[in-house]
Amino acid sequence: RNLRFVEEADKSIYIGFGALSDTYLNQKKIIELALEYKCDGIYPGYGFLSENSGFAKKVTSAGIKFIGPTPEVIDLMGDKKDSKVKMEEIGIPLIPGYHGDEQSLEILITQGEKIGFPLLIKATAGGGGKGMRIVESKLDFEQSLLAAKREAMNAFGNDKVLLEKYITTPRHIEVQLVSDGQGNHFHFYERECSIQRRYQKVVEETPACGIDDKLRSQMCETAVRIASNIGYIGAGTIEFILDESGDYYFLEMN
Repeated sequence: RNLRFVEEADKSIYIGFGALSDTYLNQKKIIELALEYKCDGIYPGYGFLSENSGFAKKVTSAGIKFIGPTPEVIDLMGDKKDSKVKMEEIGIPLIPGYHGDEQSLEILITQGEKIGFPLLIKATAGGGGKGMRIVESKLDFEQSLLAAKREAMNAFGNDKVLLEKYITTPRHIEVQLVSDGQGNHFHFYERECSIQRRYQKVVEETPACGIDDKLRSQMCETAVRIASNIGYIGAGTIEFILDESGDYYFLEMN
């Protein structure tokens, strides 16, 4: 409450003390306050309700502008499986893998053998490394799958997984985007996020070192093509994996 941006606001409203469900995640209370103070827009910030399509729908239904992507785009790009299907449709390079609906052990093992080991089991609703396991051989597959599904269900309430070829020396490159809602999509170049601990970024650096202008241009143009094809609005980040041979693949969007 003593931070400068709070002091500089025309009005600041204390939403109470207690559990997140009663405060920052209390959708009803936030919308009621916005209506009471005659706000014409709600910006959800980072985390909390920022990628919650249900909240975006409630804001819009209340006659308030949701400052961010449409609920449909939040749902599409928030799901690793659905977003990969969409990227396939528009010809965006993907890491070789399996993101089908069939989730039986037999199907997943068969698909895993086709991809080859090592591979990555990844929760479709996941993030932050939760519901993710590296599998070195077929012998480890079942145990790793069960562990990933358990963790995903606990963290996200959804135990669906996808499989990806594990790139052993990856670089993590992100492209920042802003789309203005009038059909214009702009990139603001790339940043390198390869220095990580437990799948969480520790250092982000821009420009990314060791990337030439041609590759930089290709990656940034691919990010803009994604934003354009999904009808994006607002600020967003396209994440790519870059392998040792200089090939890059869509990872996810935030």
